[in-house]
Amino acid sequence: MVREAPPPDRLCSVCKKDGVQWTGSFFQETSLLKVGLHIHLAHNGTPCPSSSTDYSSDVFQWSDTDDDIDDNYPEGPFIPPVRDPDQPAITIVDKSGVHSLSICYCHCPSALSRDMQLFQAGLFPASFTRPKTAFTFAVLDDFLLDNLECGTSAMNYYSKIRRLTSSIFPLMVPDRYRELMRAARQWRQCKLYKWHGFAHKDDQLKDGDLALFCPACPQPGINLDLSTSTVTQSDDTPSWLMTRYLVMDGNFKAEHMHPVNPSDEVSLMDGLGFMVSDDRYKSHLAIARDHVQRSDCNNHRAVNQANASWQRLEATGIGGCACARHGCFVPHSMVDFQKGERQMNMDYALSQALNYKTNGISRAITFYDINCQYNKYLKDRIASSMYLSIPIGMDIIPGIGLWHVHGHQDSCFVRYASNFIHGTSRIDGEIMETLWAPLNIISPSARGMGTPHRKEVLDYQMNDCNFMKMIRITKFLSRKLKEAIKGAAESKLAFDNLNETAQPDMVILWKEEEAIAHANRVEDPAAMDIYEVQLERGKCLL
Repeated sequence: MVREAPPPDRLCSVCKKDGVQWTGSFFQETSLLKVGLHIHLAHNGTPCPSSSTDYSSDVFQWSDTDDDIDDNYPEGPFIPPVRDPDQPAITIVDKSGVHSLSICYCHCPSALSRDMQLFQAGLFPASFTRPKTAFTFAVLDDFLLDNLECGTSAMNYYSKIRRLTSSIFPLMVPDRYRELMRAARQWRQCKLYKWHGFAHKDDQLKDGDLALFCPACPQPGINLDLSTSTVTQSDDTPSWLMTRYLVMDGNFKAEHMHPVNPSDEVSLMDGLGFMVSDDRYKSHLAIARDHVQRSDCNNHRAVNQANASWQRLEATGIGGCACARHGCFVPHSMVDFQKGERQMNMDYALSQALNYKTNGISRAITFYDINCQYNKYLKDRIASSMYLSIPIGMDIIPGIGLWHVHGHQDSCFVRYASNFIHGTSRIDGEIMETLWAPLNIISPSARGMGTPHRKEVLDYQMNDCNFMKMIRITKFLSRKLKEAIKGAAESKLAFDNLNETAQPDMVILWKEEEAIAHANRVEDPAAMDIYEVQLERGKCLL
């Protein structure tokens, strides 16, 4: 008898409802709406005393599917919600699936608008006047995390949600892909506003205000106080303390196709993250002269392909700056390439990076794969443009990464390698190559997005990259300090042994030549040629 009796009810531990009904002989899938669940907003979940029981005007009509499904379509385990004049339905998208729930709003005279009531309940409405679809905060957080870590696109993520809802008949689940994309953009913006302290402020945001930067790089007014006597005394201040180290590079994986409807695009955070503001950047490109410069060093692709064009793409890639020591993207210094990696693009990126929180910093060291060519006329290009600038009194010392410099002519090694630049310590100048790898995961899905949407996705990805650097930097710097102390002791011992073998007069002469070379290297990189091995032909005794 026990085996033939109906099984016990499977009730939800929270709402005491069940998503499965017993028909008398078998369990049948249903929805919480059909078994009588109502969600009351405000009043701590109790019915609003001012509301009526007539909700017929709020009935939601289901219509969205991928394909037209005829009446003979076999009914699967998921039963689409039906129209019920007594129960207004709203589509709720959660990590567990797509649900149809009865939402009862508060109708008191002092009640908030419907969208705000949904917000208070942890639901993000897809529209704000008469919301018919809402996303739980949990599903939006889950999507953004999947997008960051796995590069999951909105289409693939929502396809997963539909299959979670009905593994056999996912096409019968309402399609809310477009609503997810719109809500995710707004949710991403809300998170950034909250994280950076602008959630409840009406302050006018400036360029890069919604982006994190390196906590260890010198930033006057943030982690460096220029008013202290220790810093103002030049004799006691190490040169590296007041230096901004930057690495520049381009990435041609982050392409972008021409938008279908550019007039319909709306930007939510233009210039507030890592990508530069659109209008000023386009104004710079409109007046900048495109200098066709062939490399007089070795045949570098970044120079010789700078004028290649791809007509089908709005952007052939992105380029910008990051701190060379710790690998953090510099806010408001990432630009789109229209053709190749042209100087006019990188000029704007470098100008923005050099002006980001550098008030009082008098020295910058830049690493770029083709600095031997790029730096030749940099000051002339900046002086001739109204959109480019360098902080007054800042010296720029060009460098080339230790991996790329060996692909140059031999003379470039002593002129641009970090081994011969005072204060650089052990910097390889290639760290930005490692930053492109996680960004390339998301680039394919951003390729066909609208222009503002793509920039917001890239901004969020770069901001997360900087955040992960920030939370790990203490352990990273502690390990580097131990290695530096050990390495400095070994290097000092080796140098002292070598120095003892040299004649004192020659040591004094070499120091004088070295000082002159480093003083003149900014204007004349060839001054560093004194480090080249000097070989003289031996005299013939015959």
